[in-house]
Amino acid sequence: MSFETESRSPETCRRVGLIGVGLMGHGIARNLLLYGHELYFLDHAGNQPVDDLLAVGAIALRSAAEVAARSEVVIICVTGTPQVEAVLFEPEGVLAGINAGTLVIDCSTAIPSTTRCIEERLRNQGVRFLDAAMTRTPKEAEEGRLNLIVGASDELFAEVKPLLEAFAEHITHAGPVGMGHQVKLLHNYVSLGFCAVLAEAVAVGRRAGIDAEVLVEVLGNGGGGGAAFERLKPFILTDDPSGFRFSLCNALKDLDYYTQMAGELRASHQVSDSVGGLYRQVTEQGHGEAIVPELIDLLARD
Repeated sequence: MSFETESRSPETCRRVGLIGVGLMGHGIARNLLLYGHELYFLDHAGNQPVDDLLAVGAIALRSAAEVAARSEVVIICVTGTPQVEAVLFEPEGVLAGINAGTLVIDCSTAIPSTTRCIEERLRNQGVRFLDAAMTRTPKEAEEGRLNLIVGASDELFAEVKPLLEAFAEHITHAGPVGMGHQVKLLHNYVSLGFCAVLAEAVAVGRRAGIDAEVLVEVLGNGGGGGAAFERLKPFILTDDPSGFRFSLCNALKDLDYYTQMAGELRASHQVSDSVGGLYRQVTEQGHGEAIVPELIDLLARD
């Protein structure tokens, strides 16, 4: 993949550290480099191949502390709350090397109440923090077209938005710290809930002998249309799962976070309990590494 760096003034370029060069983080890294930012990232076995990033000047470092020490901004893009806490607070973590005034941006999906606790802990160490939860897929990440939901003060949001625009198409300011993660969990519950409903309906349709193209046409022209439907449609028609590269175990994690949030708010979560139960069932059956479109096959089995 070729890189053509955007023309940027030195004043707008930042020294950025990235923890988590996975399916989503690789796209973030790529686009930061395209915009002329300096990039330091944690060398980790869970990274995607990084030869293309290294070839255009990215620097791999052995610890999160080293990444933080070299950076004005540190972006965290890991699986969930336990991983965020580990990369921040473990002995060789971000906090061990970070400079006062550095900004930490958490792009992970996390438990909002814990996010607020993390912000307070970092603030007490002179470190700034915001949550910038992502939606969309690795394809949009590579294209620099992620959606971001940001929890930050008005002033900090205005400061960081130009940096976020390097890798995001739509950036929504949801409110203060923690709100980005709250809205993300609402979004993922709706998205994964729709996927569960669609997967079950398609599985029933297969058993009934309904032609896939007929079902897709009817759903798409009626109440089944939408982003979740478009992501599952390639699998419904041609067994192509690439439209939604998100594992069932990660889906279960997000639904568990949603249920925890709803419980903390003393809000109803009866429907999410059922949706989560389906993802839990297939995960406990050993299919956690399957991706969401493959839920159709799992439900259609005899």
